[in-house]
Amino acid sequence: MIYFTKVIKGGRGLAKALLDRAPSIALDWDIRQKSRFETTDSLGRRVGVITPRGQALRGQDVLIGEDGTFLKVVAKDQAVLRVTFCKEHGTSFDLTRAAYHLGNRHVPIELQPAHLQIEPDHVLASMLEQMHLIVQEVQAPFEPESGAYSLENKASHGHDHSHGTGHHPLSEHSHGSDHHHDHQHSHE
Repeated sequence: MIYFTKVIKGGRGLAKALLDRAPSIALDWDIRQKSRFETTDSLGRRVGVITPRGQALRGQDVLIGEDGTFLKVVAKDQAVLRVTFCKEHGTSFDLTRAAYHLGNRHVPIELQPAHLQIEPDHVLASMLEQMHLIVQEVQAPFEPESGAYSLENKASHGHDHSHGTGHHPLSEHSHGSDHHHDHQHSHE
């Protein structure tokens, strides 16, 4: 068995040709949240995955094995509830309201511009339908938000820093210009 213990988030910095040739593992959200598991890759090999506790794997992440090989993570289709607003009687703001109520219940939720996705739950489906939203069960990858304080956000943010315990205006918050984000602005 080959053990994979290092994660390259989103496969950043790896050549497309390398990724195209790498074997993969297709995993649902329940498995991708675990820090230790065994599975079978696309070549039929048994592999062990050991990642830092609290760091979920995402589709497009790449694992590095103890032998130096790469393994692509694929977010496997699974049953999810897709929530959309009624175009005749509602607006996209209805999704914002739904996200607020689901967040208050600490429900893992995937946010998309035109819909929300959550794991199947008949009680939540009923609540959302009472809010005049359209709820459909579909098979799709599930990539919920990780939360503001998760290890995953620290790892993907590109640096560690402390804001202390006091509050400060946003204008006092500076990262310098030598770090990288996946968003569109400069630090000059």
